[in-house]
Amino acid sequence: MAEPTTQITLIGTKLATIGMEFIFNGPTPECESCKLRNTCMNLEPGRRYRILGIKGELVHDCPLHEEGVRAVEVTESPTIAAMDARKSFAGSKIIYEPIDCDVTDCRMYDICHPAGLKRGDRCTIVEVVGEAPEECARGYTLKLVELRR
Repeated sequence: MAEPTTQITLIGTKLATIGMEFIFNGPTPECESCKLRNTCMNLEPGRRYRILGIKGELVHDCPLHEEGVRAVEVTESPTIAAMDARKSFAGSKIIYEPIDCDVTDCRMYDICHPAGLKRGDRCTIVEVVGEAPEECARGYTLKLVELRR
């Protein structure tokens, strides 16, 4: 499988830790007039990223982060998701479809509808991690899988 691509972006200095994962939520109104907007807002909103490295010591002023922002190297993080056990095979290329369930107060809802993935995303099942942590209230037979876009 191909190595994940990396990008350079800016993140608050308090958050700039190797291995830290975050979901990029997109710009705020304060970002509109910022001279660093193109470097800071170069990620895809709604996606989960992991910091791989810190780039240099330079800290830039930022209206949102009181201690400023610094350059980091990031990659999209793989996502753990619950999938239909009959479709869960390591190495499979899939078009992601979340479990058809609207029971939002279910304890497994977040793993059946993980943040960072969108319906229709092209993914690879990197690994079948194991069984779902509990039985599905709707009766689906689920496996936990690691997905990479």
